[in-house]
Amino acid sequence: MPKIREVRKYLNRHGWELYRNTDHEYYRLKLSDGSYRYTRLLHGDGEIPVIVWKRQLKQIGITQEEFNRG
Repeated sequence: MPKIREVRKYLNRHGWELYRNTDHEYYRLKLSDGSYRYTRLLHGDGEIPVIVWKRQLKQIGITQEEFNRG
């Protein structure tokens, strides 16, 4: 499973915006139709648990392979 910092780098490279930083880091991506896709990250730099990572992939809208390609 990826580390939080790896996911943060991916989001930043792909146009996601950090819009709130409280108990978690909240990110959003504006889509071409004007709507938003949302996800959040835990604070810290540890490894993301499997069940959380699977949910996060769905929120980001990518597969594990797409994430690995960067």
